[in-house]
Amino acid sequence: MNNDLILLGHGSGGRLSHQLLDELIIPIVSGISPAGQNDAALLESVPGRIAYTTDSFVVDPIFFPGGTIGSLAVHGTVNDLAMMGARPLWLSVGLIIEEGFSKADLKTILEDMRAAADAAGVAIVTGDTKVVPRGKADKIFITTSGVGAVEHTLPIHGANARPGDVIIINGTIGDHGIAVMAGREGLEVDTEIQSDSAALNGLVAVLLAEVGGGVHVLRDPTRGGVATTIKEIAQQSGVAITLKEEALPVKAAVRGVCSILGLDPLFVANEGKLLAFVAADAADGALATMRKHPLGGNAAIIGAVGAGPAGRVQMETVIGGMRSVDMLSGEQLPRIC
Repeated sequence: MNNDLILLGHGSGGRLSHQLLDELIIPIVSGISPAGQNDAALLESVPGRIAYTTDSFVVDPIFFPGGTIGSLAVHGTVNDLAMMGARPLWLSVGLIIEEGFSKADLKTILEDMRAAADAAGVAIVTGDTKVVPRGKADKIFITTSGVGAVEHTLPIHGANARPGDVIIINGTIGDHGIAVMAGREGLEVDTEIQSDSAALNGLVAVLLAEVGGGVHVLRDPTRGGVATTIKEIAQQSGVAITLKEEALPVKAAVRGVCSILGLDPLFVANEGKLLAFVAADAADGALATMRKHPLGGNAAIIGAVGAGPAGRVQMETVIGGMRSVDMLSGEQLPRIC
């Protein structure tokens, strides 16, 4: 028996399962004592409304420049809560592991999850582990769910964009998608290309404290990129949106790879970026607030909201023309998160 690999028995619910949980998984991700391990976590009541979200992560490769599937799983769920203006509090973690997976790699992933959770100020309070036969999965898949407290009454949601709103992004686009693709294909690209995977709840908290009701919509442009997210919001809110091509912050290295491969950075995934739709009179304050934060140094105003036609998104190009912007059609970069 190879003690360095995950075996089917580790998912049986028997002795091997308990050894895996007690010796590796639980001590790293939560530290819950054996006496506190039950079928569900008991959570304290919180003031205000509750935000709840769930997501699954199948990224390939599981280790990529700037992150791992473990840190990505935590960041993605924390950010989904933050985009509702919630304060993330608790996470659950479900692991689907392929037989033969390395325990050393699992340990690295778990440590990254715990580090990401600690940095975001959230606790991993419950979870589950299953093992499937070799060839029935690809190394490891992770499902995370999160609970957060909405401690205000602000109507922050995708249907709340209003004519006159200014659209701000907190930094460069396309970093995550290109970093993952480079890792997957073994491309030797500029070392500047790293995933932007990060927890955005701290940035959101500062933004809401500064701008408050001036923030109408928050959304993280993950799969499908900025273009798809902007189109979704235009349709939800029944407004028209105009983006400015010259205002879009894109790293030169990312733009270069996209140019070579025929990709548009607008449609490439991000994991540490947010789009904030804010009232025009709050835009300068919101931009300044973002730029003071470690995750917002390259924040920029990239567009504005108009009255109609509802759902239309267009781009003012660098040469002065206008082009239509639609959702991503198909899968530009599969298994990106």
